[in-house]
Amino acid sequence: MDGQPWLDPVLCRERQRRLLERLAPLDLDAVVVVMPEHVQYLAGPRWDWRFSPLFALDATGRALVVCPDRPAIAAADDIATYEAKWRSTLRMDQRESSAAAAAGWLAGRRSLRRVGVEWSACPPHVTRLLGSATLVDIEPHLIESRRRKDPDELALLRRAIAATGEMYRVAREIIRPGIDELEVFSALQAAAVRSCGEMLTGTGNDYASGVRGGPPRPRACRAGELYILDLGPACRGYWADNARTIAVDGRPTELQHSAWRHVCGAFDVVERMARPGVRCRDIYQAVHDWLATAPVGSWSSHLGHGIGLFVHEPPHLNPHWDDTLVEGEVIAVEPALYGDGLECGLRLENDYLVTASGLELLTPFPLELGRPA
Repeated sequence: MDGQPWLDPVLCRERQRRLLERLAPLDLDAVVVVMPEHVQYLAGPRWDWRFSPLFALDATGRALVVCPDRPAIAAADDIATYEAKWRSTLRMDQRESSAAAAAGWLAGRRSLRRVGVEWSACPPHVTRLLGSATLVDIEPHLIESRRRKDPDELALLRRAIAATGEMYRVAREIIRPGIDELEVFSALQAAAVRSCGEMLTGTGNDYASGVRGGPPRPRACRAGELYILDLGPACRGYWADNARTIAVDGRPTELQHSAWRHVCGAFDVVERMARPGVRCRDIYQAVHDWLATAPVGSWSSHLGHGIGLFVHEPPHLNPHWDDTLVEGEVIAVEPALYGDGLECGLRLENDYLVTASGLELLTPFPLELGRPA
């Protein structure tokens, strides 16, 4: 699927327009981005980590996409290409070649005084083309712009999240004492691919039993353990991120059930408070206070974060940041309790769309520790 228009070109053009409007106070003559996620966000096509695409936009709204090997359908006025492979062998100097393909277009912009780039990713191959232009970091503006999801983005997020629902269905069918974690992982990946109807662009998150998280191991699951499945498949670059905890033998203890009921109650706190304009710190503190009253276990991690083209995006439901909820963003909320008597502990995670009136639950999947009747 490399290079196909995974996002709606019309909405990509709208994102370009909004970006120029947002950046107007910076008095930029052009912007140049090289992160594949931002190329996809603004132009539509997605290339994986093997390739070095480039997107440029001048102050008049004229756009360029530099594609590996062949032109792609994109929200752009001009399309250039570079050779990413010679006789099927990937070149190691792709970034230099990609930048060179943009040289003529950038030179045609006449005097570039101020150019916006991603400081964390912009290579010297690009900066050399910009001569004496002042470079301005636009990465924070791009990340902030991505918070409000457009309909094409929401469609891909819903598709990735739907895949997690199928993964949990399969997990509840196959998890038993003695099953190998690698077998569980393989079955869940197959379920996600079937649900999405194509290869995933990310597998994501936690597949280890009896511990707080981690990759699957060549290890058999044991009776009495709680299996935290924190699933994050990505569909066409957009990441789901939600969790369920399953008792391996299907018979959670009363102590585990007590902790589970308290973690479920944290969602009531979040759903009651969350709406545009509410401080994420306030939500975090309310959940922290609620979980502190649990009869067993403790909690000291973040409460959640936004999801989209990255698995952790703003807003941060975390006291190290002071973000405020914005209408149109998608958040993952993950209360948990860990401690003695819980066989490590349990974590539950729901994905929500922030609407004008509150939250829309995107993960209406069973929360039970045991197997549904």
